[in-house]
Amino acid sequence: MRHFISYIIRHYVTWLPDELYLRILFFIETGKFLHLNPARTFQEKIQWLKLYNRRPEYCIMVDKIAVKEYVASIIGRQYIIPTLGVWNNFEEIDFNKLPDDFVLKTAGGGGSCGVVVCRDKKKLDKRSVQKKIEASLSFDIFNSYREWPYKNVVPKILVEKFVSNGSDTDLPDYKFFCFNGEPLYCQLIRNRHSNETIDFYDTEWNHLDFVGLNPKAHNGRVSAEKPINYDIMLEICKKLSLNIPFVRIDLYNIQGVIYFGEITFYPGSGFGRFEPNKWNEILGNKIII
Repeated sequence: MRHFISYIIRHYVTWLPDELYLRILFFIETGKFLHLNPARTFQEKIQWLKLYNRRPEYCIMVDKIAVKEYVASIIGRQYIIPTLGVWNNFEEIDFNKLPDDFVLKTAGGGGSCGVVVCRDKKKLDKRSVQKKIEASLSFDIFNSYREWPYKNVVPKILVEKFVSNGSDTDLPDYKFFCFNGEPLYCQLIRNRHSNETIDFYDTEWNHLDFVGLNPKAHNGRVSAEKPINYDIMLEICKKLSLNIPFVRIDLYNIQGVIYFGEITFYPGSGFGRFEPNKWNEILGNKIII
């Protein structure tokens, strides 16, 4: 029932003022009233940041095409995954000119909703891919969740070079939770498309006793080894998150070779849950607003 009501809100009452809209959606998604003055928890402060922390450069930082030049200007082009092409719509893509493996994305897609990983072009189901990509292109993250930076992102499609660790498993995804230029926690996601696990580590790579933001998430059976050049990953995150109250910087690390993934201001749109719930307040206390 909760998902149905949320769907109705996000599709039929988006005309409401931003704060009122978020108060209603927050209650539907979390079962709690939204406190903004003062905001206390991670969930609440993410909503506060949606409403009151609106800097023009954020629109560039969430655009998966424009962000590459932005990030390259700060940390260097060696960390950027090459773009193979950009198109306005799916019909424009000439798959004959693409390599056998690649990653297809939408410029404003949230999470993995607008991402297709192709390992073998001959086996690619173009019809299902088109359906997924066009759904992502038409989805309005700003209207649905009031994630302000996406308001001005032009819907486009891009294809990136496929980077691999030499196996058929998904690349581990290192997502750093950064607070005013300090990457304090790393959310490690493994096996995203098979048996997803989520683990959090501190800056010393000590495993932490919580999971989030996926309510179905669980820790991996074994702790992960600290990645090679972990200190460089931390330095990258410090540079990219400088003077921002909260932002998540996503990186890949292939045997010490580091690649930039994306920048996210509102993980789970601020509705995701932590288990145990005390971490909702612990992380919230780190956000200074």
